[in-house]
Amino acid sequence: MKDGPNISAIASLLGDPARANMLSALMGGQALTASELAHEAGVAPSTASGHLSKLESAGLVATRRQGRHRYFHLSGHDVAHVLEALDGLAARVGHTRARPGPKDAALRQARVCYDHLAGTRGVHLFECLKARKFLAGGDDDLELTAVGERALARFGIDFEALKTTRRPLCRACLDWSERRSHLSGALGAAILRGIYDKGWARREKASRVVTFSRHGAQAFERTFGVLQ
Repeated sequence: MKDGPNISAIASLLGDPARANMLSALMGGQALTASELAHEAGVAPSTASGHLSKLESAGLVATRRQGRHRYFHLSGHDVAHVLEALDGLAARVGHTRARPGPKDAALRQARVCYDHLAGTRGVHLFECLKARKFLAGGDDDLELTAVGERALARFGIDFEALKTTRRPLCRACLDWSERRSHLSGALGAAILRGIYDKGWARREKASRVVTFSRHGAQAFERTFGVLQ
């Protein structure tokens, strides 16, 4: 028997459609109740509880209580990173669900990937930061440059606060719809918070879609470059 991580145990948990749908619902970064996740998975509440117990025991989800309710959320950014990569793999090899609906165009344009910007705008942001030498290195050794830190500090990023977190500052996350990388890590999350705080965009209710206002889209492009 081989030593090391047991990949098959995680794969078997992700391979169940109900559990996969629950985890996908948590990719939006929101904490959801068991009833809400049951609805997302299309299963009975009792069945959802069993699935969630397995996911929690495996360390893929964690919980917190507020009042009488128990809320579930992804246990870490690494779980979101793996799920986004699996979305991309499924799309590349042709394992897709039913024909996309009207909202899918908006989802591909800009969406939240756990807590950072994904989709066409997220990829554009990442590529612009690299083109301007704000980021250096490849996807596996990405780092913020001194030029990038000064420029993004002017955007409003508090780097002193970011440097106190245990989370990696910069990380490339493979975007499932674009098949190219977008920026995750503490910096990716801080940039998306800055976009919200400036009123450039908003998160659509009960959706991962991020909608930019006309003013916000113009400001985004002035700051990070024209979207092609």
